[in-house]
Amino acid sequence: MAQPRISAYLPPDIDPTKAPLAFGRRALPKLNEELQSPELLTQQRALMALCDLVHDPEKVYQAVALGFLDNLKTLLAHQDSTVRQKTTEVLSLMAGHSIGRQGLIQSGIVSALAGLLDDPVDICRKNTHQIFYMMAKLPEGAGGVLRAGLIPPLVLKLKTELDEVQELILETLSNCLRVEVSEALAAGAVTVLKEKLSHPSTAIRSKAAWVLLEISSHAEGKIAVCKEEVIPVLVSLLRDTHPEVQVSATGALMFANVTPQGRSSAMRAGAIPPLLELVAEGTSKARLNAIKTLTLLAELPEGRETLLGHRDTFQLCLNDPSEAVQRAAEIAITVIEWKP
Repeated sequence: MAQPRISAYLPPDIDPTKAPLAFGRRALPKLNEELQSPELLTQQRALMALCDLVHDPEKVYQAVALGFLDNLKTLLAHQDSTVRQKTTEVLSLMAGHSIGRQGLIQSGIVSALAGLLDDPVDICRKNTHQIFYMMAKLPEGAGGVLRAGLIPPLVLKLKTELDEVQELILETLSNCLRVEVSEALAAGAVTVLKEKLSHPSTAIRSKAAWVLLEISSHAEGKIAVCKEEVIPVLVSLLRDTHPEVQVSATGALMFANVTPQGRSSAMRAGAIPPLLELVAEGTSKARLNAIKTLTLLAELPEGRETLLGHRDTFQLCLNDPSEAVQRAAEIAITVIEWKP
């Protein structure tokens, strides 16, 4: 089902062109004072001017040094939706620069942003999740999201948020769950992500599989993925029409198949034929993941027996343009031809 796109347009009564705030007109210290003004219109116009300025990394550096983040943190709880919208937009733009991300992390602004997860204005929530996503790209930013206890509510928001926002949440989770997965598992993340693997959006299917990959990189995550019977769904995605979904699905399957339970589940789900198709016809990344997954399945007697008849498929990969694919194919052939 199609969803409306989130609009960033302001109410018709807010016209930034009526304010003498053209680029470079006002010094940053003056804008910082105006953010603290009791006049709503002054705050709105200051935020609009700031949105223009913080596209420049130098201005972001100055804004952080001048203490803008403290004032912006306060405005996140403002009762006026336009103030909240423009404040989250400013922070989102700042998070797009390295110095801005560092400033946001050090300011402890994550907890203040958490209050906007249920904001009634779509664009405020989207901007908020954009900030989380940008911050989580850095290990310390991902740590900040984890310490703020945001993983359980982010998992829950996957059930109700608009598609655009779900994509951002999945990006944030993929970075955070690389570090730690216990809270996500306790919040039922695997069950929610399993449902997202069947989502009509290509981006959401792909990103959900990628988050499952990160979960499966942890021992307790592998157990949860097998227990919730996610592997058969991942196998079904190996024949997805979109290459990015295939790459994510094969990657998640590869990590899950490290365990004996994962390999048995993949065999029961009929993983070998679609994996062989990806080795022969998939993209380079999907081919690499497929070869590694088949190598794991070849450790099972029934897997090795099946793959012995497909050695030519792996032999062709020895001439692949990718050295990683070549090395993986060599290992696969060795495992397949091994005799006890």
